[in-house]
Amino acid sequence: MKNITAFNIYPSLPNNLKSLESIVYNLIWSWDHDMVALFLRLNRDLWESTDHNPILMLGTIEQERLLQLSKNDSFVSHVERTQQAVENYMKAETWFHKTYPDNSNTFIAYFSAEFGITECLPIYSGGLGLLAGDHLKSASDLGIPLVAVGLLYQEGYFRQYLNIDGWQQELYPKNDFYNMPIKLVITDEGKPLMVSLAFPEREVKAQIWKAQIGRVPLYLLDTNIAENNPNDRMITNQLYGGDKETRIQQEIVLGIGGHRALEAIGIVPDVCHMNEGHAAFLTLERLRYFVKNYKLNFDEAVAAVKSGCVFTTHTPVPAGIDVFQADMIRKYFSGFAAGMGMTIERFLEFGQAPGGNSREEFNMAILALRLSAYCNGVSKLHGDVTRKMWCGVWPEVPIDEVPITSVTNGVHARSWISYDMAGLFDRYLSTEWYENPSDQTIWQNLEQIPPEELWRTHERRRERLIGYARKLLSKQLAQRGASQFHVKTAYEVLDPKALTIGFARRFAPYKRATLLLQDRQRLKSILCNPDRPVQLVFAGKAHPRDEEGKQFIREIVHFSRDPEVNRHIIFLEGYDIILARYLVSGVDVWLNNPRRPMEASGTSGMKAIFNGVIHCSVLDGWWAESYNLDYDVGWTIGGWEEYDDPKFQDQVESGALYNLLEKEIVPLFYSRGADNVPWGWISKMKISMKTLSPLFNTNRMVHEYTEKFYLPCAQRFKEFIDDDFKRARAYHKQYRKMAEHWNEIKIKEITSTTGEGIVVNQNIIVTAMVDLGSLDYTDVDVQVYYGRLDPDRIIVNGKSASMEYKGKQGNVNKFVGIISSPSSGLHGYTIRIVPKYKDLVNPFEWHLIHWQ
Repeated sequence: MKNITAFNIYPSLPNNLKSLESIVYNLIWSWDHDMVALFLRLNRDLWESTDHNPILMLGTIEQERLLQLSKNDSFVSHVERTQQAVENYMKAETWFHKTYPDNSNTFIAYFSAEFGITECLPIYSGGLGLLAGDHLKSASDLGIPLVAVGLLYQEGYFRQYLNIDGWQQELYPKNDFYNMPIKLVITDEGKPLMVSLAFPEREVKAQIWKAQIGRVPLYLLDTNIAENNPNDRMITNQLYGGDKETRIQQEIVLGIGGHRALEAIGIVPDVCHMNEGHAAFLTLERLRYFVKNYKLNFDEAVAAVKSGCVFTTHTPVPAGIDVFQADMIRKYFSGFAAGMGMTIERFLEFGQAPGGNSREEFNMAILALRLSAYCNGVSKLHGDVTRKMWCGVWPEVPIDEVPITSVTNGVHARSWISYDMAGLFDRYLSTEWYENPSDQTIWQNLEQIPPEELWRTHERRRERLIGYARKLLSKQLAQRGASQFHVKTAYEVLDPKALTIGFARRFAPYKRATLLLQDRQRLKSILCNPDRPVQLVFAGKAHPRDEEGKQFIREIVHFSRDPEVNRHIIFLEGYDIILARYLVSGVDVWLNNPRRPMEASGTSGMKAIFNGVIHCSVLDGWWAESYNLDYDVGWTIGGWEEYDDPKFQDQVESGALYNLLEKEIVPLFYSRGADNVPWGWISKMKISMKTLSPLFNTNRMVHEYTEKFYLPCAQRFKEFIDDDFKRARAYHKQYRKMAEHWNEIKIKEITSTTGEGIVVNQNIIVTAMVDLGSLDYTDVDVQVYYGRLDPDRIIVNGKSASMEYKGKQGNVNKFVGIISSPSSGLHGYTIRIVPKYKDLVNPFEWHLIHWQ
């Protein structure tokens, strides 16, 4: 059985259906309802049983059915229309090409450990992957010159099922790559294109697959090939599986192998965007690439690499970042470091906080932060959290000035809106709602939708959710070994007319899935009110090693068996994209109750708002921004408080949630006129959709990434590498000069016009006499840093004002600045000096700062 000759069998399509072969390999169909309708016409049952996989459908559908459809003029016309739609999309002029016609030769490479594009490409686990998938879709819509890089997992993330006790179990079905919408990248000689990686005492190879996401190619690396030993074939076996050794191997393949894959394909990116720290090793490969190919020294290469990298972190706690023991880094990177002419100790410093030692753990986020021009969190609040979390990388910089900004996440509207709601939007908003979803004026036209029509559309989605949930629950109960009685009663759970609340997400402890269960008697009285019933639909996965998260699932399942509530609450296992679409379009309220400020963003609620679902959440992640826009967009649980005692917090916020349900949410839903239409509820739906839809979509998000990061980064990178890296070399030369002479700086004397009579908005003139040693006044920015003082005499929310150079007095330079305050109270100022150089993205880039 060892000597097997492999060959691939392709579907045999009638001539007039041949274009299906190209249609199915461009995943634009995953966000186009008319294209999905085409596959449904092929065979609806097969569409569902293949997890919406048109490749597998074409390979398994009966030949007789294909011949029958080839004689159906309507179906053939639908195929031709679809093919034309794909061609028109691919060649249409886009926002990027119209706005930036001179940047057609720019390449942005987007690296992520997971991508949630569609259900039949299961290489995602949750929000990070779905965000990455939506990022690619909007990049395609906008025409951003972006390529993406990831890993192709043989088993992907686990499939969830529950045992009879409600305890989560994991299945790892193997993916059949040859029946997925991806193609192997082939050389001119017809062989798989491969990249090689030096591992300890061996070489590991990876082949490359390609998925086409509209205009964006996604390249996926796969180590499960005959050229590798059995252990190395397992590197890309599971997403987030294995131990630390597996994780570092995966991240080497993703970062280093991914960059080499692009090089092998013929793409040298101007900008590399790391979606979380998993891909941060790509910065090291870029260093090696420049040192080897352009004869730069290591520090000059650092300047070039840093000019062209962007890092996005999604993690609100240090424990969520991958770290590796120093000995493991030595094992895998000693030869790599030596090849660049550096010691492994110097190498380790790139992943360690300042002042550490060579035995300290190597942190992937710190590596990315050190070697990126731009770094960001994924909501405004998460930006604040991230600056506090990583301020140690810039130890002398005030927290609010730590050079980490934020770009709030979004969702790809067309991917998550239901067919019914999309049709309603098409009629009243035209196609502008998905062609330009960030235009606020388009969403104002929601007022033109008759309230009764919007409500009927939403009720239809709730009915479809409940029908799907009953069918799914019945199947799952049977698989768990439940009695026939309980299997049959699954078709009686939930009421198609009752207020339906959805909670679906990763069952991490901080997301508090069981917050509603704090007072079960009070919850029962809310759920079982005969005049105003309420029902809960739960879904979500716990990480295989998260025992607490699994216990949350078990608690919910056990509570759902209580005879008093068993028709009002269900837990649906196997949370995936298919189930998510039903939930975000079918519930009435989307519930989100994380422990603030632990939710970096939380995009599931964004998917719901496009479907008219109203959000109810703790003021965390994206909701902290949304609720400030208009209090009528939804409901908030509690306020801006943060608690030291988790149990007390749960008690307070569960009580606040019960109060919301009893006094606001339930009464509003059931407040009906003679026509049985909830006019107040519909008004809130419209306010939510009008206000939030134009803001929390990935077209706005990718547009922001492009103009804030991609284009400035690409411009800087091209300038740095132009003319034999002249500017990169000059940048490094200036840094060396500044670093060598920085300690010569001395602030000699400070005077000001402060006195007893300072009033609001009165100017204060500050003078500083500074000895710069061997540096020139043009090398530095001397600043007054000032603001209100707290009780410990610390400046809070400080501001800086550059001081003007006024000449030299002997060896001392005179600088004068002007400050003022718009409010009364105790204020203070100090003097600081930072580098000034034309190619610095921020003044703290060189980690040089001198305080008074």
